[in-house]
Amino acid sequence: MNPATQGALVLVVTILVFMTGAPVAFGLGAVGIAFLVLFQGVDSLRVAAETLYSGLHDFTLVSIPMFVMMGAAIGSSPAGRDLYIALDRWLYRVPGGLVISNLGACALFAALTGSSPATCAAIGKMGIPEMRRRGYPDAVATGSICAGGTLGILIPPSITFILYGIATETSIGRLFLAGVMPGIMLTALFMVWTLFYIWRSGFRAYAADFRYSWAEKFASIPKIAPFLVIVIGVMYVLYGGVATPSEAAGVGAALCVVLAIVIYRMWSPMAWWEILRSTTRESVMILMIIATAVLFSYMLTSLYITQTLAEAIAAAELNRWVLMALINLFLLVCGCFIPPAGIILMTAPILLPIITAAGFDPIWFGVIVTINMEIGLITPPVGLNLFVVNAIAPDVPTKTVLWGSVPYVLCMMLALVILCIFPGIATWLPDYLMGPAVSGK
Repeated sequence: MNPATQGALVLVVTILVFMTGAPVAFGLGAVGIAFLVLFQGVDSLRVAAETLYSGLHDFTLVSIPMFVMMGAAIGSSPAGRDLYIALDRWLYRVPGGLVISNLGACALFAALTGSSPATCAAIGKMGIPEMRRRGYPDAVATGSICAGGTLGILIPPSITFILYGIATETSIGRLFLAGVMPGIMLTALFMVWTLFYIWRSGFRAYAADFRYSWAEKFASIPKIAPFLVIVIGVMYVLYGGVATPSEAAGVGAALCVVLAIVIYRMWSPMAWWEILRSTTRESVMILMIIATAVLFSYMLTSLYITQTLAEAIAAAELNRWVLMALINLFLLVCGCFIPPAGIILMTAPILLPIITAAGFDPIWFGVIVTINMEIGLITPPVGLNLFVVNAIAPDVPTKTVLWGSVPYVLCMMLALVILCIFPGIATWLPDYLMGPAVSGK
């Protein structure tokens, strides 16, 4: 059987395995081992354990549990509620100010957690009931939180960028910086659409004569300011060359834990048991996906499937932008069925030589991949944010949530187009602060 046929068979079997609802890590591992045994015999299993170990033999991976811990500590505290209240008091006179406040809170909370579901849950628990209570349409209330939550994997620190950096051997520091400007741009696009929609509908959430006093506005800041200082501090030590990503993540996680205890009096052993348990569960899940994805990639390479695909694309002599459009379409389809971690770890090593040969920047491409993953988080059947919002507002039909999310999906697609036209939006900041990249590093 030639490599092209083997590749088609691997693709079909992998899709079928994921459609059964099997966990990504076990699905990837099972497919990888099965095809190694099928085409190379039982002796090929001798390298399976070593390959799994090598997938985790990277000091950078230490940063993942630390960033997960950072997000779990903040997500379990009332920090999301306080962010929401603070922004609402400052933006209440803007048309659709409550939705704008939620989107802004999502962006800021994303910088604290690096997790999309955590951002969606923390802001949505407070924001969705309040928006509905004040008369906002259910589609806007739920759709905006669905979309705003996706910012968690784009605005640094982002676990998605860590996984992409590990899979492609690109600088995680550069990837974090590359996500800053696109994250701000995407947040702005969400807000502009919301402003336009609310202005066109003539909706007002507050009475015309309602006012928050300056004392009420400033009173909302002290609790959230220390957490934002931590984010700025982590970014400074990371990009200032003071510490590695793993060290910065460790310090950030420790400081977030201390502040959660000091500011929110989170003394309960049960509360911290839940935080540690969720941190362990999510970290182990991500690390298992990494290990089995390395085994899956080894299987593709050893069967010459990856090389055959790259050679076929090169031989087709496609225009580089047609190629990029096809890659985006492929990622969008994958995002509908597979979680972001699985997609990145499976596809990034395959796509990297293709996009670099076409003259695209690997750091810029990391942002493109992440925005595609954001879209997958709010599209069925595996849209994680849809499930989070459904748990917060179970009486709102899923169809309503989906329709409310559609305009924000279009904003993400517009962001992809803008980044293709102006790639400097992603690459300028890392090049300015860290110097021009050398060989994609």
